[in-house]
Amino acid sequence: MSGDVSPPTAPYVPAAGWAAPVPAGRDVLARAIAGVRPRGDARRLAEAGALLVMVAWAANFVVVKGIIAVVPPVGFAFVRFLLAGLVLLAILRLREGSVSIPRALALRVALLGALGFGVYQVLWATALSSTTAGTSALIVGTTPIWTALVAVAMRTEMAHRARLAGAAIGFGGVAIVVAARGLDLGGGGVGDLLTLVAAISWGTYLALSAPLLASLSPLRLTAWAILAGSAVMAGPGLVQLVSAGPAWIAPGTLVAFAYAGIVAGGLANVLVFRAIALVGPSRVANLQLLVPALTVLFAAATLGEPILAGQVGGGLVIVAGILVSRRAPLGPPPGRRPTPEPPPLLEA
Repeated sequence: MSGDVSPPTAPYVPAAGWAAPVPAGRDVLARAIAGVRPRGDARRLAEAGALLVMVAWAANFVVVKGIIAVVPPVGFAFVRFLLAGLVLLAILRLREGSVSIPRALALRVALLGALGFGVYQVLWATALSSTTAGTSALIVGTTPIWTALVAVAMRTEMAHRARLAGAAIGFGGVAIVVAARGLDLGGGGVGDLLTLVAAISWGTYLALSAPLLASLSPLRLTAWAILAGSAVMAGPGLVQLVSAGPAWIAPGTLVAFAYAGIVAGGLANVLVFRAIALVGPSRVANLQLLVPALTVLFAAATLGEPILAGQVGGGLVIVAGILVSRRAPLGPPPGRRPTPEPPPLLEA
């Protein structure tokens, strides 16, 4: 496709509540809400940006896996997400003109942030110490399945055989991935189990946070949720960093903090929100299927992790489960109000 001809798909229109803090004509979200169709080159650039984010997120699994051999895992996660939250807060101020959230929503955002960025990161970062980056990415890749199941339990999505079948297939894929390294009841097995629980907690966060998108922009919600999660990690994170002494403070670790926090945690989310506004959440979510595969390749190239047949086969089964789950019709059960779709964030 060439020139400024846009793909023959309708523009994605975010929830009406997103429009409130955005100056008209200055932000892509405002134009999307106003029904202004972006030019083809803008859509292509947005999708290319989302693709770069998937590469950055895949590389982040490898960066974190390498750095937690030097920096304690929860301490690293705390500093990283504190940086990410502050970066997003600054971008929020520049893009939307304010950083506040309604007092009535503050507690909900704080609790969800504690779950989605606090509990999740403590579990995931700790688990990564005893599993491989590739296996971790493949298990975290099941997040859309858990999001769908929680949404069904909340009755914000209809129960459908495709969702249940997709969940069963995806869980089978996880079993294949875990079994690829052999049955391990020690550190590796515990790491895989903790990663699965982390993926479930992240999927739960996405499903529970979706109703808030009717009142808050994704950027505003994510910025404050990240800061709330950072508060949860502050205690154990600071204890780990102090106990480790100053030996971990080195140029390499500071670069890793900057990459994981500012690039993968902060700027990447801004690019994803822009892509969601221009091309829609489904196309961005489909790109996320690349993250586990890229992580396996990056980990093999940089960390020397072997690419196992079970990882490849299990990863394909997980992708199949996600695709089957997406065949279920959208929308809540009869009599329930529709809920805005959460941003398809998979980044760990």
